[in-house]
Amino acid sequence: VVTTTRVTHASPAGAYAHIAERNWENDFEVKQSCGRTSNIDDIALQLIHGETGSKFKIMMGGGKHHFVDSSLYSKGKRTDGRNLIEEYKAQNPRNAYVETKEELAKLNLKEVDRILGLFHDSHLEFRLDTDENATQPTLEEMTRRTIEFLSQDENGYFVFIEGGRIDSAHHDNTPRKALDETVEFSKAIQLAREMTNEEDTLIVVTADHSHAFTYGGYPYRGSDIFASSPTKPDDKTPMMVLGYSNGPGHTKFYDSKNGVRHDPTTLMTGKANDEYPATFPRDSETHGGEDVAVYASGPWSHLFTGVYEQNAIPHMMAYALCVGNGLKACD
Repeated sequence: VVTTTRVTHASPAGAYAHIAERNWENDFEVKQSCGRTSNIDDIALQLIHGETGSKFKIMMGGGKHHFVDSSLYSKGKRTDGRNLIEEYKAQNPRNAYVETKEELAKLNLKEVDRILGLFHDSHLEFRLDTDENATQPTLEEMTRRTIEFLSQDENGYFVFIEGGRIDSAHHDNTPRKALDETVEFSKAIQLAREMTNEEDTLIVVTADHSHAFTYGGYPYRGSDIFASSPTKPDDKTPMMVLGYSNGPGHTKFYDSKNGVRHDPTTLMTGKANDEYPATFPRDSETHGGEDVAVYASGPWSHLFTGVYEQNAIPHMMAYALCVGNGLKACD
C-alpha cells in the first residue's frame, strides 16, 4: 500500500485489516470504544503483525503516531507501551524503515525484503503546503521506488496506490488543493504507465466516491476556473465557477441573519487555503452519490466496461492476476 494519507487510514487499511470501526487506528481508540479487555487488534497492529499486513512488502504514507506509545515518542498515540516500528525492524534485518524522501531515494532495493516508510505523524502534507525543504516524498516519487522494488519479483505484484488527500481538501472546501492533489495523482499514474508494459501489467484507476463539488456558471474556454463566473446570479452578486453543495465554506460567504450573500471575489486571496462557497453549513463537506469512473489498461482491461457494483473490481483484478478462489484467467 502506498498513500498520501496515513497508512492506517480507511482505504489503505481495507487492503489488510479486519475491524469494525475505521478510527480504531491505535490501541487507545480501541480501548476508548471497547474497554481494555476487548482483545481487538487495532489497525496499526494488524499492519505489522496481522495475517495479511505482516506479509506486505511495501507500506508507505503517513501515520507514524499510531505506531508508537506516547511514553516513547512525544507525538505517539499508543498506550500499550509498544513501538511497532521497532518490532517491525526486529522481525528481519532486511526489513527497511525510512522517514524521509532522501532515505527512500538512497535505499538499496536489492538489499531489503520489505519497506516501511512513515513520512509524517498523520497524513502527508498537501503539496501546496510544502516547499523545497520538504522531507516527504511526492506520490510520484513513492510510486517510482515502489515499482522499482516490486518489479524485482518475477512472479509479479499487486500494489494499491492512493492520492488520498484529494478527499481531505474537498472536505475542507479548498478546491485549489484538491485539484493540485489530483494533478499529483495523475503524475503517479503517468509514471506507472511509463514504467510498466501494457502487455503484462493491468492498471486500474478509480475512486471510492465523488464529492458534493460543483462546476458551473458557463466559464469561458481558457478562463481561470478558480475565478468568478461571467454569469451573474439573480441577486447580482458575483458567483464563483467552483463551489460546494455543503461544507465549512457556507458561513464565510452567506449572511444568514440578513439573508444575503457576500461578494466572494472580495474574500478570495488566490492562496491554496481559499475556502469556496457552500450552500449548506457543515464542519466538513460530504461525499457525493454519483457513479465514479473506472479506467483500465493492460491485460483483461476490457472487463472494466459498463456499469457495475464496486465490489466487482477486486474480483476482476484477481481474475486477471490468477489469484484467489474464484474464476481465473489462467483457468
